[in-house]
Amino acid sequence: MKIARVFPTRTSATPTDSLAFSMPQPPLTMPKVDEIHFSVAFTYDIDKAEAWAEQWRQVGVPIKFGGPAYGRKGGEFIPGLYLKQGCVITSRGCPNNCWFCSVPMREGGLTELEIKPGYNIMDDNLLACSEGHIRAVFEMLKEQREPARFTGGLEAKILKPWHVELLANARVDRFYCAYDTKDDYEPLVQAGKMLRDAGLQGKAYAYVLAGYRGDTQEKAEKRLYDTARAGFLPYAMVYIDEAGEKPEGWANFQRKWTRPAITRAIVEASGIRMRSTPRRKLAD
Repeated sequence: MKIARVFPTRTSATPTDSLAFSMPQPPLTMPKVDEIHFSVAFTYDIDKAEAWAEQWRQVGVPIKFGGPAYGRKGGEFIPGLYLKQGCVITSRGCPNNCWFCSVPMREGGLTELEIKPGYNIMDDNLLACSEGHIRAVFEMLKEQREPARFTGGLEAKILKPWHVELLANARVDRFYCAYDTKDDYEPLVQAGKMLRDAGLQGKAYAYVLAGYRGDTQEKAEKRLYDTARAGFLPYAMVYIDEAGEKPEGWANFQRKWTRPAITRAIVEASGIRMRSTPRRKLAD
């Protein structure tokens, strides 16, 4: 079956093949397809997707709507269909119930999937999976031509020495932890120590939630510097509400703290050392 996919908002993970589109109406030279799937990642894009669909109906094939924005539980992962080749999801769901995250409500618990090939791991919470599953993911990564990335995030609270050893022995480009709430910080510090001892500090990044109700840029900047002190290059994730609105005045702040080269320069100018120490053997 040939499926055209329409993405109301294009991201770095959006497919780029000839049947992936991000436009309000079909092209004049529309290929012959059997179905059209609107893949909607963000709730604020639902109205946009449904408005676009009125024009796409002229293709004359069934149209379906899906994606995280619709709150439906995900199924098996198909490489290249809704995420570009190289991106892979090996599990869905998360045992945590963070106030800002819709994953537990949508997925209803943690589910391990069949492991498909890819180098950018985008699981909701890979480290919450069984040891056998995690080790199998790293075995799969050994077969990939590209260095591994863990952009879905690795939870610092459950990071163990054997996880770190797997990272240290793999060909890894970068991985992300997170500093979302106050109780995330001490685990982040402890994780940073393990990663530094393994020589991985230069590959360690951390998402830092900012701009939510009651937050200020001064408070957020302190968390970003604290994240760097813990051994992670910080990446600001400015909160966006269901209407797609960011808090007023945070655009420049976000630009400064989401560009790694700029962020690294800011951090190093403050005197925070980001280089790794020599690797030491980790205990099991």
